[in-house]
Parts: sequence; structure tokens; C-alpha cells
Amino acid sequence: MSSFPEPPRPHVAIIGGGLAGAATAARLVGKGLKLTLLESRPRLGGRACSFIDQTSGELIDNCQHVSMGCCVNLADFCERVGTRHLFKIVDDIVFVDETGQISRLKANGWPAPLHLATSFMRANYLRPFERARVAFGLACLRFARSRENESFESWLTRHGQTPRTIERYWGTVLISALNESLDRMDVGLARKVFLDGFMRNRRGYVMEIPLVPLGELNGTRVEPWLSARGVEIRLGTGVRAIEVDGEGGVVGVSLRNGESLPADFVVSAVPFDRASGLFDDEARKKLPILADVEKIEASPITGVHLWFDKRVCPLEHAAIVGKTIHWAFDHTRLQNRGGENGGQYLQIVISASRELAKKGNDEVVSAVLDDLRSLWPESAANAKLLKARVITEHAATFAVLPGIEALRPAQRTPIDGLFLAGEWTATGWPSTMEGAVRSGYLAAEGILEDLGRPETLLRPDLSSGVLARLFLGAPSSPRPRFRPSFPSTIEKTLAVSDRQS
Repeated sequence: MSSFPEPPRPHVAIIGGGLAGAATAARLVGKGLKLTLLESRPRLGGRACSFIDQTSGELIDNCQHVSMGCCVNLADFCERVGTRHLFKIVDDIVFVDETGQISRLKANGWPAPLHLATSFMRANYLRPFERARVAFGLACLRFARSRENESFESWLTRHGQTPRTIERYWGTVLISALNESLDRMDVGLARKVFLDGFMRNRRGYVMEIPLVPLGELNGTRVEPWLSARGVEIRLGTGVRAIEVDGEGGVVGVSLRNGESLPADFVVSAVPFDRASGLFDDEARKKLPILADVEKIEASPITGVHLWFDKRVCPLEHAAIVGKTIHWAFDHTRLQNRGGENGGQYLQIVISASRELAKKGNDEVVSAVLDDLRSLWPESAANAKLLKARVITEHAATFAVLPGIEALRPAQRTPIDGLFLAGEWTATGWPSTMEGAVRSGYLAAEGILEDLGRPETLLRPDLSSGVLARLFLGAPSSPRPRFRPSFPSTIEKTLAVSDRQS
């Protein structure tokens, strides 16, 4: 009785070791595939990372990242790789206005979407009649839709919002959530933040703050988990090009060191501004979607790291209303860092910092210190600034300009075996860690579908109660929009095997 050797395992090459690439690999583990994760940097984590500041010697994040209760796929990924416990769950979110008055966002006992109504009515940074205007705007959101040339600021004006409510309420939430100014913001994504983040489910608004540096959360914890499950991780390995054959299918990748790496599937999980550079002219002709990707713009975030000899901010976290800074996080409490001899290490976040990025670091630090002194004058007056570091991530996120959804490509591409991942692809979510993980899960779903083993990997959104569905309607769940029929994977695998031999 003769036996035939089993065909080699299909090989998946994943380009990019950020959350999108890591999520793709994590969801394909145990599926009978050979997985190779290629990252040009000496670490995993992508933009959600940490580095050693050469001046101070401190390990610092490039910018503060947080999750929310509605980020179900990020939570699934963290549970899968063993980092879920490294977040602090915060269901009492603090807002501080320019006078130092505190308002708290916390759910009451009512069902969604009324669970935050009590907190909203007690928000002292809004006047009573302003809260009524905002409530009207929130009620109108169910029927809000993106228009190519309409910004969310324009939509708000059309729906009865004043400059003050736009700045103090809508801007306070959305500029941080979407990293863009309201006059440049897509209506649909603004709507999603409020409906899915704050209104559909009682737990959607809950904030989850990392208790360790991002380099540990998304790098040194994830790398050994993937390696132990058979993923070949090649750090410091840059990809020069994705190789496509004359029949319109991927055959592998060529590396910057001159090596050619055959593969049955390739997942490009690089930032949007690097995507086009991985293809030659012939391959670009097969990917007209790249012309749209090249129209996507970037939006910056500025993080300011401050070390004081005494405590300045009395709160573990604070969303700031009416100031230059948008968020303050006390890393002495959250990460037990920088608190020697009663000191404090603060990380300040300034989103959509396009204008601020034009200023010098000393000017930025001075503006931030002015804000802190006006918010907490007594403690700030007695504290000495020991050191400071300003980090502006100029391409922190894609800009959520009106009409952005039309430019975001599906994970599946017209090239056989090629998938895209990254928070900038069509996930239905803004530029977040959740969006990155979703893109990786969707790319992994596409690969399994091509292998004839379809499986739903994307986790379902938080459920909506009867009242929430009545007021808000049902949320939509994005899926790949382009599903061509491809040659069988076994034929591709054998072809790659022939080339290797």
C-alpha cells in the first residue's frame, strides 16, 4: 500500500509587526499554516510602542493609548496572548474644566442608552440650556450619515449646536477619540464614537488604561507567545517588495537583504503611507485601490512627558475641557513609575496637534505647564519640573476627513493571495488599536476562506438592549467587500514547493 507525502503547509508571510500584523498571526495560529512575521524594526508593537529616551534614560511610550469596553476584538486579542490583565478598568471617567471643577462620567442603574444620563445632567462644564442642545444633537445622531463635503462641525451647526457646546462637549470627546479637529472630521465616524462607544451598551464607555509601558504590552509580551506557537518572527527584516506573478497572484516577498521568501499568502500590515511602495509598476496596475490609499492624509498626536519632584495632578487620569491639553495620565499611580521621594510622572496627550507641532519643544512644555498651573494652582506652584520630553507622532493616525470611508480598501485585494491589514483599511472603525486588530482578524478570515475552511474570527460587538435598538437601530458589522474566486490553494502550494526545490 503506497502512501503519498503530505503537501507542505501553506505559507503566510505577514509584513509588519504592529497590532494588525500580530493579530493576523495570532488568529492563524493552530490552523495548520506556516507563519512568518516580518518586522523592519528591532521590536514588535508598531506605533503603539515604547523606547528609551537617551536624554533621561527613561522608558517612555510614544503616546498614551487606551482602550474602551466596546473594543471587543482588542480585548479578545489581549486575552489570547495573555495581556488582558495588564489594563486597569475605569468606569468612573473624570472630566476637569478650566476652573478645576470635576465632572464624572459613570453609569447609573438605567438601561442603555439612558445609563449615562445622570452624569450628563451633572456635567458642570455645560450650562443647563446647553445640555438641552447637546441632548437634541445626540438624538439626531441616529440618522446622521457621511457626506463627502460635510464636516461634523458643519453637521453640528445644522443641528442646533452653538460654538460653545461644539467646543466644550463634542470637541472634548471627539478630538481625542478621532485625533482630528471637528471642522475636518467625517460625520459617520463621529457618529460611531457616540453610538457604539457611549450609547448602545452600558459597558461600551468604560476606559481601559495600560498598567505597563506599550513596549511590554504589545511587544515583549506578544513576541514570546507567538514564537512559542510556531510563528517565525524576523525582527530587523525589511521588505523591499511584494512579488506578484504574471497571472495576478502573489508568490512571495523580496527582502532588503536580497533574500527572496516564497509564500502562498501575503498580508501587508504596514502603515498606509508605506503600502504603495511595496509594489512595482506592474503590480500597481492590478491594484487600482492604491490610488485611493495615496489620498489618505495623516494626523499628528503630541505626547508630553513631565517629571516633577512633587505631585501636581491629584487625579489618576483626567480629560481636560477648554485647554490646550486634552488628557493627563498619572503614570506614578498607573505604572508605579517616577514617584521617588514624592515625585510624579505625568503623560500629557494633545490630539490633532497640527498647529502645536510647528512650535519648539520649550514652547510646548511652557504651554502645558501653564495649563497645569491654572488647573491645580496650589500643587503646581510648589512643584519643580525635573525633566520633560515632547514627542510628536506626525503620522499617528489617518485623518478622518469627510468621505474617508470611500478611500479605505477592504482587506481582500484583487491580487490572488494578497491581503491588507492596518487600522486604515475598511474596518468600520477609526484609527484605533481596536481597528488594527479587527483588520488583522478580517485578513485572517479571508485566508481561511481561500483555504476552504471559512471561519468567523471577528468578535461580535457588545449587545444592544431593546431600548437601545429602539432608539439607535442596529449597528453594522463590516466584512470584506471584494470576493473573487481564486485557484485552489493546493495548486498554489505545490507551485511554491516546486520553486523551492
